Amino acid sequence: MIRQLFRYKGGVKLSDHKQESSSQPIQKVTLPKRLILPLQQHIGAPASAIVSVGERVLKGQMIAKSDGHISAPVHASTSGRVVEITDFAIPHPSGLKAPCIVIESDGNDAWCDHRKPVDDCHHYTPEQIREHIRHAGVVGLGGAGFPSFLKLTVGSERVVETLILNGAECEPFISCDDRLMRERAEEIIKGLMVMQHALVAKACVIGVEENKPEAAAALRSAISALAVEVEVVEVPTLYPTGGEKQLIKILTNKEIPPKTLPIEKRVVVHNVGTAAAVYRAICLGEPLISRVITIAGAVKKPGNYEIPFGISAAQLLEQVGIEEESVERIIHGGPMMGFALNTLDVPLIKTSNCLLVTDPNTVPLRNKQLALACIRCGSCADVCPINLLPQQLYWHSRAKDFDKAQDYNLFDCIECGCCDYVCPSQIPLVQYFRFAKTSIWQAEQDKKQAELAKERHEFRQFRIEREKAEKKARHKAKAAKVAAKNVGADDKKKAIEEAMARVKAKKQQQEANVSASKTEPGDNT
Repeated sequence: MIRQLFRYKGGVKLSDHKQESSSQPIQKVTLPKRLILPLQQHIGAPASAIVSVGERVLKGQMIAKSDGHISAPVHASTSGRVVEITDFAIPHPSGLKAPCIVIESDGNDAWCDHRKPVDDCHHYTPEQIREHIRHAGVVGLGGAGFPSFLKLTVGSERVVETLILNGAECEPFISCDDRLMRERAEEIIKGLMVMQHALVAKACVIGVEENKPEAAAALRSAISALAVEVEVVEVPTLYPTGGEKQLIKILTNKEIPPKTLPIEKRVVVHNVGTAAAVYRAICLGEPLISRVITIAGAVKKPGNYEIPFGISAAQLLEQVGIEEESVERIIHGGPMMGFALNTLDVPLIKTSNCLLVTDPNTVPLRNKQLALACIRCGSCADVCPINLLPQQLYWHSRAKDFDKAQDYNLFDCIECGCCDYVCPSQIPLVQYFRFAKTSIWQAEQDKKQAELAKERHEFRQFRIEREKAEKKARHKAKAAKVAAKNVGADDKKKAIEEAMARVKAKKQQQEANVSASKTEPGDNT
């Protein structure tokens, strides 16, 4: 039976530029002397370091534990010694620094003895499988980096009808998932079976773009060899088909409204790379310490490389070779959704899927606004896959009217860059949207800080007034105690005086009686 496909609104047809990197098999890289491992390589709270400077670690050893429910641990990518735990630049559009653990490799690449592979996942409960995946530090390798165990968790009241593996990989130049599906299809299918067991999903579907026939064929071959029920569906080559909501629409015709999770529509989507990582975590007992990344553009040896996490962009590009005199910028990610690196001394992490070296012949710079202003052509709205109005969002973001921008659903924007691509004025629309989002987030943080400061000030004033009242009450009580003490002393003095007066009066009476007895009549003596 051929599955009926559906169409989402918008999208653009792009030149894929994948042949340069996808034509070569996955290659290994030389292990560098130093690895820099950020404590946050995922969405959520950063991990918390559990090693100290000078400590020796082994490959696969947990060096930072998850800190909070939405978090993921970090493991050593090789064996060696921890030489620093400090802030380093991380791959982020802002160029921010964050806490990192630096490991100096000993060259042995020796594994720890904590690996505990699972022979058959069906001998374990879904909860046990999820916990195993959580401790292995597996996160979504499609770009978001959401801890995978959370997306494998469903409440007792929900049923997963369809588990989708995303093999679309629609962004130009990126081909790491393509090569992974071609070379490690069996690992992907076995990982998918583990995911199905954890979710108790009814059906499994893998969506692969039509420009990857070799990948689709390899997956079907693995499915046949393993004798499992999985459907491989080739979907139209259109950007951004690899988006979660867009792929769900194509394969199931289900619309995922804003602020709604796919699980609420009984659908769960994972990346093919995540499935392979789950396989290695469960069946081999290996934590997530490496991944396949695409190196493309103006490099001497474009291709897909399996890298240990913590290798820097500079170290990797040195191995593949670049023409430095012609390089315009180096993009972390693809040309549509990636961002330019401010420095090459940044580590590659779990969410790193591509390094794109651009020159005028690969990806021309478009983020230079022309003299032309917005001509209100409406092309941006036509291609928006979320059905937004980028033109209105642009005007309000540019005017810093952020309330209006939110009225036009600013935060529904997935920053896919379709509007940028078709804009005849070459207005960097996505940059305006990111600016508006960042400004709103910053304003909210400032508001929270101000409210917290206000609460602290009010509590301080309350504490000062309370201390004044308590001090006044203490003084009053002390004065009352002194007064009571004085009253008691006066009463005692009065009692003493009265007693003395009685004694004196008695004595006087006695003396009077004696005198009277001496002068009584009839005394003739």
